[in-house]
Amino acid sequence: MSVARFWRKIPQRYNLIGTRCTACGRYFFPPRSFCPDCRRAGKIVDHKFAGNGRIVTFTVIRTASEQFEQLTPYVYAIIELDEGPRTSAQIVCAPEEARIGMRVKPVFRRIGADGDSGVIYYGTKYAPAE
Repeated sequence: MSVARFWRKIPQRYNLIGTRCTACGRYFFPPRSFCPDCRRAGKIVDHKFAGNGRIVTFTVIRTASEQFEQLTPYVYAIIELDEGPRTSAQIVCAPEEARIGMRVKPVFRRIGADGDSGVIYYGTKYAPAE
């Protein structure tokens, strides 16, 4: 099996897969094996998040490591998903467009690469939904 195919077979790599407690309805991302509220009374099941949410806070990265230099300046934010959990990701927009409370949607984009001729990594970034 090729390296690229191996990574595609990991569902969490290209989807927002978390968990949900069937007892209290609480969602978790990243996934948890038990609910901290319900403990053993709650049953944890897999949940695929739609990914839509809003920016809680953000920063503009103007000086980045060598791997991300060509992207600067870029927006990096904490996003609260509609189901409740928070995650962090890059926002695909001009720094002056980003604002707290802005609705965002997930987009599939290139994240990085292992050198000039290495494996290219893809994943979830976010774009304005408005």
